[in-house]
Amino acid sequence: MLRKLNFPDYQFKIQCIENKFRIFDQVRKKFVRLTDEEWVRQHMIQFMIREQKIPASLIKVESGLKYEKLKKRTDIMVYDRKGNPFLIIECKSPLVKMDDHVLFQAGVYGKSLQAVYIGITNGLQHFFWEVDYQQGETNILNHFPEFN
Repeated sequence: MLRKLNFPDYQFKIQCIENKFRIFDQVRKKFVRLTDEEWVRQHMIQFMIREQKIPASLIKVESGLKYEKLKKRTDIMVYDRKGNPFLIIECKSPLVKMDDHVLFQAGVYGKSLQAVYIGITNGLQHFFWEVDYQQGETNILNHFPEFN
C-alpha cells in the first residue's frame, strides 16, 4: 500500500486500529485515514515544511471554498506571510495520471482564491505554474515556487 514516492524519505506516525491505517497530519494535528492520496499529501506537507522551510502555520489542509455555488476543498493551501493565498496544490493518488483534468481542477481553485501559484502532484510527478490573473497568463515552473 505505501508506495515509494518522488520525495525524500520521511518518518510518519502511522497507527492501525481495527485493520484501518491512519497517519498523523502535522498541520491538522490529528490522525487521518491513510489513503493513497493522503500518503502523497503528507509527503508534500513534509517537503514544504522541511525542505522549503514553509511554516506549518501558513499551511491549510482541505480548506473549503465555493466555486459556482458548489462547495469544494483544496488539498493543500499555502498562505504568504501577509495571509494572502500563495500556493494551491492538488494531490492525487500515484495511480492517477497528471493530465489536463487535474490541472483544470487546481486552476479553478487557484482562480477562485487568486493564488499566485498552483501545483499538481501524484507523488511521482510534480508540476507548478505561476499565474498572472490580470494578464491571463500562466508560466510553468521547473522548480517548486520560491517562498520568502
